[in-house]
Amino acid sequence: MQQVQLSDVEARVYDAVATLEARGQVPYPDLIAEETGMTEDQLHAPLHQLTEKNLLHREDSPMAGLDFGPRFCARQMA
Repeated sequence: MQQVQLSDVEARVYDAVATLEARGQVPYPDLIAEETGMTEDQLHAPLHQLTEKNLLHREDSPMAGLDFGPRFCARQMA
């Protein structure tokens, strides 16, 4: 099995998403930013990279009219 190499920022973002999920909180970008101490603009690139590496998946709001923005859910690392 191949190990995925993460930058320090990617690891911080992944850990923040996993922590929020463990607390039962929805990992919206504003909460991920708060957890990592980054701005939402700074999160754009690492969230995209983690999604491309198949470590996070993006879920858009399932209910019309109640769009709180995308949430990012962690996939378990192998």
